[in-house]
Amino acid sequence: SYFLPRLVGVSVASELILTGRFIQASRALAVGLVSEIVEEADLEKAAQAYVDDLLLTAPLALRLSKECLNMSVDAGSIEQVIAMEDRNQILCVKSEDFREGITAFLEKRKPNWA
Repeated sequence: SYFLPRLVGVSVASELILTGRFIQASRALAVGLVSEIVEEADLEKAAQAYVDDLLLTAPLALRLSKECLNMSVDAGSIEQVIAMEDRNQILCVKSEDFREGITAFLEKRKPNWA
């Protein structure tokens, strides 16, 4: 009852919680509860493609982006979110991940986030 209204809005959350109705995949996609629908036979392939995309991104940037996304849902103001984003930008720019990303770009190779 805490997260669902924030994800799909009060109207859809109320309908689902108060009626106990199951939600079809197409509706879950339409209301933003899921970001993609995949056939069961293609699930592993789709999951691997998603993971592969994540692995292309610097680990620190992923962690801090997730932190901002989670915090922004309950932030008291846009100023709080901007302050966190500013902090995270500074942390990223001063990180080894940033140096590796720039070096890899200049050397025309994939970054090694190890």
